[in-house]
Amino acid sequence: MLVSYNWLKELVAIDVPAPALAEKMSTTGIEVEGITVPSAGLSKLVVGHVLTCEDVPDTHLHRCLIDTGEDEPRQIVCGAPNIAAGLKVIVALPGARIADNYKIKKGKIRGMESLGMVCSLQELGLPESIIPKAFVDGIQILPDNAIPGESVFDYLGLDDEIIELSITPNRADALSMRGVAYEVAAIYDKALTFTDKTPHEVSAAAAKKLSVRIETDQVAMYAARVVEDVTVAPSPQWLQNRLMNAGIRPVNNVVDVTNYVLLTFGQPMHAFDYAKFSGSHLAARQARTGETLVTLDGEERELLAGDLLITVEDQPVALAGVMGGQATEIDDSSTTVVLEAAVFNSQAIRKTSGRLNLRSESSSRFEKGINHDTVLTALDYAAALLEELAGGQVLSGVVQAGSVDRTPVPVLSTLDYVNVRLGTELSYADLMAIFDRLGFAIHGDAKAFTVEVPRRRWDITIQADLVEEIARLYGYDKLPTTLPQTAGTSGELTAMQTLRRKVRRLAEGAGLNEIISYALTTQEKAVSFTLAPSQLTELMWPMSVERSTLRQSLIPGILDTLAYNQARKNSNLAVYEIGKIFKQEQDPQVDLPQEIEHFAFAVTGLVSEKDFQTPATPVDFFYAKGILEMLFERLGISAVFERETNLAHMHPGRTARILVADQLVGIIGQVHPQVASQYGITETYVAELDLALIQSLMVEEFVFEDITKYPAVSRDIALLVPQDTSHQMILDAINLAGVKRLKTVKLFDVYLGPTIATGFKSMAYSLTFQNPTDNLTDEEVAKYMEKITKSLVEEVQAEIR
Repeated sequence: MLVSYNWLKELVAIDVPAPALAEKMSTTGIEVEGITVPSAGLSKLVVGHVLTCEDVPDTHLHRCLIDTGEDEPRQIVCGAPNIAAGLKVIVALPGARIADNYKIKKGKIRGMESLGMVCSLQELGLPESIIPKAFVDGIQILPDNAIPGESVFDYLGLDDEIIELSITPNRADALSMRGVAYEVAAIYDKALTFTDKTPHEVSAAAAKKLSVRIETDQVAMYAARVVEDVTVAPSPQWLQNRLMNAGIRPVNNVVDVTNYVLLTFGQPMHAFDYAKFSGSHLAARQARTGETLVTLDGEERELLAGDLLITVEDQPVALAGVMGGQATEIDDSSTTVVLEAAVFNSQAIRKTSGRLNLRSESSSRFEKGINHDTVLTALDYAAALLEELAGGQVLSGVVQAGSVDRTPVPVLSTLDYVNVRLGTELSYADLMAIFDRLGFAIHGDAKAFTVEVPRRRWDITIQADLVEEIARLYGYDKLPTTLPQTAGTSGELTAMQTLRRKVRRLAEGAGLNEIISYALTTQEKAVSFTLAPSQLTELMWPMSVERSTLRQSLIPGILDTLAYNQARKNSNLAVYEIGKIFKQEQDPQVDLPQEIEHFAFAVTGLVSEKDFQTPATPVDFFYAKGILEMLFERLGISAVFERETNLAHMHPGRTARILVADQLVGIIGQVHPQVASQYGITETYVAELDLALIQSLMVEEFVFEDITKYPAVSRDIALLVPQDTSHQMILDAINLAGVKRLKTVKLFDVYLGPTIATGFKSMAYSLTFQNPTDNLTDEEVAKYMEKITKSLVEEVQAEIR
């Protein structure tokens, strides 16, 4: 919100420097982003009266004699297409400073002496977006009453100070000049000087030309006034100045009046050309899916059910609360104007403007709420201004449908409640003084009181809100500083917190570095790297497409981090993240997603660098699998790895699903080369585990076992098996033999070569047996090997070599 300090001083009787006001506002609840002075850095800019203007042959230049209030007119060569004799213009005299600290000097152009420069508003540093379209490609024309030789700053409102406020959603009442004035008056305990306007109505009734109705519960009130015999023309300079200082481009007197009222009251308004209506029945309703509307910006908008529309004879003419329609736009030929003022549902406006990416001054206010108490006041004010500035005749009566409650909202509290929360010893008289400054009526006594909160402060509804108002006006710096007093409490980590800490310690012990990635990503990335994607949970109003959807896997965010590092020549990476993923099994428009704790890591590059005696060792599937095996061993978990070929973003031959107690707890494998190329990363291996599920499957108590003093016995066995036989299949067959004394099984060789039959491979294992209570004999070990051999032959058709 850009606040003109000169305008503000007309509404509230203050006389303090703008920086002091900004500091005071920031310490009482409304942050000030900064203060700008439009005339800062500009000098020697005066009003000039163009006496003569001659075209220079074969050029676009004009040789002008301009009266700048001196004894003699000065000759200035100007190339602006809209300069002409008789106009009042901005003249930068020799020695003047304009935008970017550019200094104007005497000079010659095409051999003609030029004693200064005729300026446009862009050359004074104003952005093109707020300059009237008539002057965008040329110089600014000043009012006829401008006096040659006088400074232009007063005529253009550049002698002002613009205070930029950072308005939080709960203080949307300050999105208007009157709202800011109420705030400043309360801070300094000053009087307000508001001036309301009432139109002089003619005898003809507006109701005979127009009727309105509401056809949806998303519109609480809709009112309109009809103004005839309007002459559309440029607004007076003072009105244009106020709009430009607020960051709004002047258009014409009718449109500018609606924007001026918006700035004054915070009440969005729209003006329709009545002659372009196809009938006289105006209605507010919800759109039907498939309807379209061409808005004022020339874009055709496709509407959905739920969007709010203003219609004439059931034909859309405006996107309610967001932007008007092009078909009923005010233009130079308009003579009868329909002014609207309404109260629309905030959520409906926010959804529509967010979906269409169509933000406007109106939608930004409707989204946060408006003052119900001044809807009709603002409508009358606008009609009176059209009468005053456009020569309009205001028809009698307001055509209205619906209504809003304008009575103050009672909020009850006690003096004890206030003092306990603030740590103060305020009296009831102190509270009366504070609420009197705010303009809130209060009645009661020191035991209990009721505050009547006017509708302009719709953010105050409970007694905690009253305490906040008291604190900020009393002064946060006056509140006593105390430490909370409470008895000591014992606490302990939850099971998940304990698991998180243990996993973090183990991951960092394995050489992984912790990262934190964004929980929001794109729709495509949100469901990648997950075997069971759920419905997407999307933001209604994302800051960007890249941060629009809640993730269902940690891996995409980790890969983004790898890509960022590898693009900066950091290629050997081992990172992990512990965070939440968001699973949505219900309606994402109504229900919150389920938050599930996950652990994921990624490794890429080299495990060890090449040196003079050892080759470089790149990461591979088994390096990543070894990290997980260490993790599971330390957590006391028995996990099974099974080949997975159906995960689109992973390499089909180097990916496995991870099972614990026959439940899927995660995946591990190589990122598919095509996916890695899309991310811009090298060969990368990733894994992700569902910590919540693992925590539920963990054995809470561990049984202590003595370290046996009896030696172990090892036997090797070599098998000839079909090539499609997996290591896990062989382990399952060995376990199926039921040998209790078998402690470990280790694969130490896999061979395929010319000495092996086609379609087969040789796999060699080392089996370790141990009896914790006695020595094993050769006969016992031979029986164990016999049982294992039999199981291998029967289960996987192995041939013992």
